[in-house]
Amino acid sequence: MKGVVFTGNRQLEIRDFADPKPGPQQVVIAMKSSGLCGSDLRPYRSAPEELTARQDIITGHEPCGQVVEVGALVRNVKAGDRIMVHHYSGCGQCEHCKTGWTQLCQDGRKVYGSQAHGGHADYELIEDYMCVPMPESLSFEEGAAIACGTGTAYQALKRLDVSGRDTLAVFGQGPVGLSATFLGAHMGARIVAVDPVPERRTLAKQHGAWATIDPMADDPVQAVYELTNGKGADATLDATGIAEVRANAVRSTRIWGRACLVGEGGTVTFEPTPDIIHRQLTLHGSWTFSTAILEELADWVVERGIPLKDIITHRFSLDQAREAYELFEGATTGKVVFNWT
Repeated sequence: MKGVVFTGNRQLEIRDFADPKPGPQQVVIAMKSSGLCGSDLRPYRSAPEELTARQDIITGHEPCGQVVEVGALVRNVKAGDRIMVHHYSGCGQCEHCKTGWTQLCQDGRKVYGSQAHGGHADYELIEDYMCVPMPESLSFEEGAAIACGTGTAYQALKRLDVSGRDTLAVFGQGPVGLSATFLGAHMGARIVAVDPVPERRTLAKQHGAWATIDPMADDPVQAVYELTNGKGADATLDATGIAEVRANAVRSTRIWGRACLVGEGGTVTFEPTPDIIHRQLTLHGSWTFSTAILEELADWVVERGIPLKDIITHRFSLDQAREAYELFEGATTGKVVFNWT
């Protein structure tokens, strides 16, 4: 089989790997769609010496496909089943593993796509509990979006308890931020989308944003207050991981409001008294999702007739991986996926 490996300094290779065979409680998935995630860009840009631990690991952590082979003890899926992959494995015994939050496991957690072979390959070998069923009417590329970026946005919106009562400011309109704008609008919220890239602001407007802000042209905190009659947003979400942007998200939240940090990495500096304490702010962190949340989102998208495919702007085959990542790094796209026919 073919698989994509990052080799450093914005280079990658499409290598040959042996086709996987399942152990007793493992499953082999034939990949149908695999998404590109903003968090992939950190290793993609890294120097070769920084990639030693993953230089032979197939990348990609948004896999969606069809079961082709199962181990002798697997009972929850069978050959032919359509599934999304929850891209973590763990000890299987702790409270987090047992409730589908395997990424919170403190004993033997693995992230697929960085510590174990991921989804940018013709096949992927996973543990049986990583399989999340998907509705027949959900496309594989929509399933791939849900399997990380869109699922991450949905869980953050649940943490914020977003509804039609809210004005929600979403800072950053990459794949996660655009998904938050899109889903938040379908939840009835009035969305303010903040991003310096014109193409991304245009996408946000097309997919439900009530207003957009260019933070290079206007003070985004002041702009949010002006749009909300001086009150601030009811809820805010940072999808960038950039220190200044995180702080702006918090400071643009109204008194008694809710803020959520989703973008990973980096740092942030707050003044706790004026920024949080004296405004009675609730500050959340949100890291991806559980297996139950993945299934819930897939069902919600189908039941509500939400056109999730609309946020997918570019599709590539695996042998176009170099072109795909070069385009994706330019920060002008919506969701980008590899598809298999």
